[in-house]
Amino acid sequence: QVQLVESGGGLVQAGGSLRLSCAASSNIFSINSMAWYRQAPGEQRELVAHISISGGTTYTNSVKGRFSISRDNAKNTVYLQMNSLKPEDTAVYYCNAYARTYGSTSYNNYWGQGTQVTVSS
Repeated sequence: QVQLVESGGGLVQAGGSLRLSCAASSNIFSINSMAWYRQAPGEQRELVAHISISGGTTYTNSVKGRFSISRDNAKNTVYLQMNSLKPEDTAVYYCNAYARTYGSTSYNNYWGQGTQVTVSS
């Protein structure tokens, strides 16, 4: 199994910044893509940012120019730098990895436990 451990969430004022980190546990043979999702109360989970194995990135429109996703392949870690935060960014943020473990021949989706981000106005 793959465990994804997120950190970096918290409470910040509008206009502030936070950096989320997500580290994948051992037993990983390969990670293809990694991503950050978020889910606000009463809303569906949405894709915030995605980064491919080659480093290509995509973002949902509402965070373009404010958020930046990056990864450290040597550490099996993905980051989300969030700047100019807005109250509407308040949500639980989840890390996602499309990964293959040792002993497996297929890739599967794995999720972190989520970290709360709250932006006050």
